[in-house]
Amino acid sequence: MSRQQGRSGKGKTSGRESGKPANKKYGRGADDARGNKPAKKKVSKASNSDEIRLNKYIANSGICSRRDADMHISVGSVTVNGKVITEMGYKVKLDDEVRFDGARINPEKKEYVLLNKPKGFATTTSESKGRTVMDLVANATNARIKPIGRLGRNSTGLILFTNDDKVVKKFTNSKTGVARLFEIELDKNLKFDDFKKIQDGFKIEGKMVSVEEVSYIDGQPKSKIGLKIKNTGNTILHTIFDYLKYDIIRVDCVQIGHLTKKDLPRGHWKHLTQQEVNTLQML
Repeated sequence: MSRQQGRSGKGKTSGRESGKPANKKYGRGADDARGNKPAKKKVSKASNSDEIRLNKYIANSGICSRRDADMHISVGSVTVNGKVITEMGYKVKLDDEVRFDGARINPEKKEYVLLNKPKGFATTTSESKGRTVMDLVANATNARIKPIGRLGRNSTGLILFTNDDKVVKKFTNSKTGVARLFEIELDKNLKFDDFKKIQDGFKIEGKMVSVEEVSYIDGQPKSKIGLKIKNTGNTILHTIFDYLKYDIIRVDCVQIGHLTKKDLPRGHWKHLTQQEVNTLQML
């Protein structure tokens, strides 16, 4: 879109046409004020776009206003990366750990993204692991979301991404956790005795191994089972079946809490609805 500038004063001449340098001020004291010395060039300090003032960081997190944030900073209520900060104007990076009265805060809008992971992608935020799940959700949001839990590179199914620390804690809490349902295909039928062992829980090297639920899948061979666990990783699946002398052919996470793969094709992601977020926060 072009910008048009209106002209007034048809006979007005420019500085160049009148023989005077354009845009130069004339009049008493213009040169005298600076002693006929060249005007100093204003040097603007380079700013780091990744840094913001601590009081703004706190305000953006919804804790309080900037003015109130300054007061809280001055009395030592705020820490950055474990260090108490009382300096006004202190700047932080978005990936710094900022805590207000001991609780970590985040200035970003909370985002919740559900991915139906295909094979061949590692569940990691590291850029040195080849293709990762972060590549698949790169266009979902500008927020610094991370995957909760892990799926092996050749495993498929649901992974939840968020920047909400409270939701992450729900999943990683060893006592409560959030259940994930897996469909697992084995190299042979699961014997009923082994099924009962998994169902009742058993010890491996003195350590109790247990799951939430185990079931045969209706209408499928006994080599295909459903297994529900609250662990954020899937190492326990291999621990169980390696011990019982089965090889795992396929692992697919079909449900996380109340979230399912309905209308979410493999390799696609979606933002959770507000209702799904509300339910997630109440788990």
